[in-house]
Amino acid sequence: MMIKIIFTFFLFSLGVSNDQIPGEEQKRPIILKGGILHTVSTDVFEGYDILFSKGKIVRIEKNIMASPETDVYDVFGKHIIPGYIAPITRIGLVEIGLVKQTRDFAERGSFNPNVKANVSYNPDSDLIPITRSNGVLVVNSVPAGGRISGQSSVMMLDGWTWERATLKHPSGLHINWPSMRINYGANVKKSEKQQKEEIQKSIRDLDHMVRDVRAYFQRIKQRSRIAGERQKSDLRLESMIPFVVEKKKIFIHADEARQIKSAVEWAKKNDLKIIIVGGSDSWRLTDLLVKNNIPVVIDQVEKIPTRRFEPIHLPYKLPFLLKQAGVQFCLNTIIGYPNDGNIRNLPNEAMRAAAYGLDKSEALRSITLSTAEILGVDDMIGSLDIGKDATFFISETPPMEMNPKILMAFIQGNEVDLNNHQKMLYKKYQEKYRRQGQLNQ
Repeated sequence: MMIKIIFTFFLFSLGVSNDQIPGEEQKRPIILKGGILHTVSTDVFEGYDILFSKGKIVRIEKNIMASPETDVYDVFGKHIIPGYIAPITRIGLVEIGLVKQTRDFAERGSFNPNVKANVSYNPDSDLIPITRSNGVLVVNSVPAGGRISGQSSVMMLDGWTWERATLKHPSGLHINWPSMRINYGANVKKSEKQQKEEIQKSIRDLDHMVRDVRAYFQRIKQRSRIAGERQKSDLRLESMIPFVVEKKKIFIHADEARQIKSAVEWAKKNDLKIIIVGGSDSWRLTDLLVKNNIPVVIDQVEKIPTRRFEPIHLPYKLPFLLKQAGVQFCLNTIIGYPNDGNIRNLPNEAMRAAAYGLDKSEALRSITLSTAEILGVDDMIGSLDIGKDATFFISETPPMEMNPKILMAFIQGNEVDLNNHQKMLYKKYQEKYRRQGQLNQ
């Protein structure tokens, strides 16, 4: 019986993992000659060369002379674009939403600050090749569930193990802000006063959490001075120290104006550094966000407005409104089942924002350098600059095109496989209809 169970699990694991081999470590310098470089940080350079070695960009200029040990690729007229970065995803943490055994993004309970996304990350996920074949080469994998979900990790979409795939951990702590809505429906059992008290209690619990972490930190400091005295550790409080004491980033998941305003007031009161995730109503509070230097991760552009009386195009125009007001922002796709595999649509979200007022260069920045800045990895990725990681792709089409023709992709100088299950099926059925005479040669 046990052998049968193990065999069944083995077959299941084969069905939810990809068979692609991770890119081999860069051994020789590479020059890409004559490309159109979309640097993002400065300008678009046409007919320039880019030299990268040992996973880093070394030179960007015209007519770079190649040494004997350097490989040279002619990419004349092709576009070289920094890898797109998805700021809020569950990639690597969930494979099939309806299959419990493939979901590893949430723990039981509402207070899980010690949860780390990268240790649960599956580098063999079949969603990885699908995602990176559209230019998304780096993602921020985020736990979910409860009031405090845990710590996210910036992951490169290539690598044998989660350790090799991790670019940065932690990238932030994630808190789901309490709903501030009062339900006035006829069938509601709780009174308006009771609902308001519950909301205030949820926020007080977060205040108490901050207080407890600081008190715990002070106890650790005090007892560390006494030689030989043992300190009983609290894993949850200890895991909060980087965010409460050291002021690392806290991602607050909030959409409504009341939620955002409440979260900002909480952060000011407790002297914490926060980022708003979702932010459907962020356009209503731009002065508050700018004053407190709070970025916004916009959760999907292609969606309907929050309220019936709002213009139908408001979500598409939100990036432009935030840019116009001076709010730092980046773009994201919607997360959660059944959308965990739609991260590849990130460039399409940017192009839709560009169609509603956002400049194309800003749209590209919103899924590259702006995202890197918000995640705190802009010293490594997000633009084509000397000294940064060679994490970019070569395309026949300009950035954010609906049907990109990506020729090659590199993550830290390692060339990655751009094949995926959809491409294999396309070739398979193309051949089927060719043999039936229903497809032109």
